Amino acid sequence: MALLEVNNLTIRFGGLVAVSDFNIEIEKNDLMGLIGPNGAGKTTVFNMLTGVYLPTEGDIKVEDKSIVGMKPYEITKKHLARTFQNIRLFKSMSVIDNVKLSYNYQIKYSYFDTIFRTPKFFRLEEEIEQKSMELLKVFKLEHKAEELAKNLPYGEQRRLEIARAMAANPKLLLLDEPAAGMNPQETHELMNLIKWIRDHFDLTILLIEHDMKLVMGICEKIVVLDYGKIIAKGTPEEIRANPKVIEAYLGEECAVHA
Repeated sequence: MALLEVNNLTIRFGGLVAVSDFNIEIEKNDLMGLIGPNGAGKTTVFNMLTGVYLPTEGDIKVEDKSIVGMKPYEITKKHLARTFQNIRLFKSMSVIDNVKLSYNYQIKYSYFDTIFRTPKFFRLEEEIEQKSMELLKVFKLEHKAEELAKNLPYGEQRRLEIARAMAANPKLLLLDEPAAGMNPQETHELMNLIKWIRDHFDLTILLIEHDMKLVMGICEKIVVLDYGKIIAKGTPEEIRANPKVIEAYLGEECAVHA
């Protein structure tokens, strides 16, 4: 049984078909890349997988159960978490508070515990504090736990966003252009980090990325979108040599020369 199974996924905005007949299966512990030119429909796919958009047609199954029609927070409870192409941190909150917020749906104390500050309230708050700090250590941000998120350098804000997604205890982590805006050294460190968290946390990862060095360096499977349709699937070696992929990225004339 696939962890994620997507069948005939299609979405229309008026007369525009943004994604058409999208089909993938992701097995447990896969590290898959979703690539394609700008405007190919990659983020639209992520938005359907996470409940931001309701598909016009098709089905999305997580562990053989459909999630179509669920709200984003309900899908998060199904152990899917994501980051965004444009960083969406709570920038006026501290680094650790950004992570702690993602534990909200796991909190088991009542309004009574909250209002009267019962021992249970303090015990659970301490547990969340400890878990959040442990995650920050994984992402090398523990020394900046009390800083405002907006004061972090760009690369650290990216790492914080991934840490916050990890706090949701995902089985499948969706990363939308995690290397965007990073310099080569930061990108290299991110490659190692993604591979490490996949293995350390026993995760499955689907990522969108334009940095082909990163994609080819860490992804075991790659899916290529162009104008909302899948034009290729395969290993990095197969994708690198695929004429349709070369044409989509370079144009027909360049593809002939390639």
